[in-house]
Amino acid sequence: MTNLELFQAFVAPAIFISAAGLLVLSINVRLMGIVTRLRAFHKEKHLATIAGKKQEVLILQAQIKSIEVRAVKIKNAFFCTLLGIAGIMMTCLILGLTLYLPQALVIAILVFVFSVLSMLVGMFFYMSEVVIGLSSEKEEEQLYELIDVVSELSD
Repeated sequence: MTNLELFQAFVAPAIFISAAGLLVLSINVRLMGIVTRLRAFHKEKHLATIAGKKQEVLILQAQIKSIEVRAVKIKNAFFCTLLGIAGIMMTCLILGLTLYLPQALVIAILVFVFSVLSMLVGMFFYMSEVVIGLSSEKEEEQLYELIDVVSELSD
């Protein structure tokens, strides 16, 4: 392997790490939004429980379950993407080892492929969470309409 080929082999994983870093940032923002929303719903549920609004508590509990499903998907996306980044970093290290042990190239290729597949799985989790997130917003709208109706009936 020439120095130019080795340099090219190092650059590809480095570009992946940079791109994956932006992806992780995006997933993290989404995760924090979900956590914030969960906290708000738990607080609303607590206040509704104290106020004795049983119907509202049940409605909020259903919404909490829906958001928890989203949280699991985004957590899986986060984990798979981070696993992919770790694998790509390992690929860089193994590629450096090929200077002294050319047979390590096969291991580097396998680790790189596994890492990209892991990131791809993470993207599928991310996409499925986005789809659920869009439908969840509609459920939330219906939730607040139902809470308004229940509040009017109890007055």
